[in-house]
Amino acid sequence: MPCSKLVRDKIALELMNDNGVVIHRATRDELDLFLRLKLVEEAIEFALSSSVEELADVLEVVYAIAKLRGLSIEHIEELRLSKRELRGGFDSGYIVTWLNKEVC
Repeated sequence: MPCSKLVRDKIALELMNDNGVVIHRATRDELDLFLRLKLVEEAIEFALSSSVEELADVLEVVYAIAKLRGLSIEHIEELRLSKRELRGGFDSGYIVTWLNKEVC
């Protein structure tokens, strides 16, 4: 069964002459979707390994999404700080357990 996923540019160039591999440039809509999927993939890899390299991969994808959507990292940082001011951060490590809910 075929499997498609977004890969880094240099990885695609390395795979270009491999048999059984088809490479194409994503449309804008495809890229948006595949970047969101890549973000989940990298977040899961970080969650499973807690590797700083995997965390850097998460940031690389966030930067790519921002660029695709015409957002600056500074704008995202402003939103982060605004939300932190309004709702707080995660510094205290509070964990809430809802006793009457089956699924969070």
